Amino acid sequence: MQHKRYRTGFAAMAAAALFVSACSNATTDSQSSTSSPAAPSASPSAASSDATHNDADVTFAQGMIPHHQQAIEMSDMLLGKQSIDPEVISLADEIKNAQGPEIEQMQGWLQEWGASSSPAPATSTAMPGHDMPAHQMPGRDMGKMPGMGGSGHGMMSEADMAALQNAQGAEASRLFLTQMIAHHKGAIMMAQQEIDNGQFPAAVEMARNIVSSQQAEIDTMQGMLDK
Repeated sequence: MQHKRYRTGFAAMAAAALFVSACSNATTDSQSSTSSPAAPSASPSAASSDATHNDADVTFAQGMIPHHQQAIEMSDMLLGKQSIDPEVISLADEIKNAQGPEIEQMQGWLQEWGASSSPAPATSTAMPGHDMPAHQMPGRDMGKMPGMGGSGHGMMSEADMAALQNAQGAEASRLFLTQMIAHHKGAIMMAQQEIDNGQFPAAVEMARNIVSSQQAEIDTMQGMLDK
């Protein structure tokens, strides 16, 4: 009888141990099931850390870089002259100070994206009667290309640039303001396209700043001309 009691007690202890083990496993499974969703949650954050860009962003940077470069060239022409209205000199300095850093920033984006600093040349597949916009033409010195006056997002032609180079005094100030108003209007058109179609946040933000700042400068320059 005593041995029988021992066997019964041992069986009860074994059953209790199995029950505790099962509960422990169930708890572990429950914890792992509740914690498992945390792993996929890292995926969206990783994706959001990589700022994406599209073709509109590339086109914006490739077009705005030579556009800004010409504005700086025009400003340098004016700043090298004598007897220029101090207000116009101040404006030319502001244009250089604003657009120089933007050029460097856009060049950095293109390098980061593995894109060329200038678009590929036009090919024979272009539709007849549809001239390629000036900002899409290859080459950095857009101001040295003839026959582009006013038609390529405000880009100046070779003749326009020569006229500014040769003007002096009040005439140089007037010509600079007139040309730069057209130039700024073209930049605003390009920036608006980026706002509408771009994807890279920093590029869209720059485009918004270009629209607001250059429209303010247009208003200022128009006021100078109206005096």
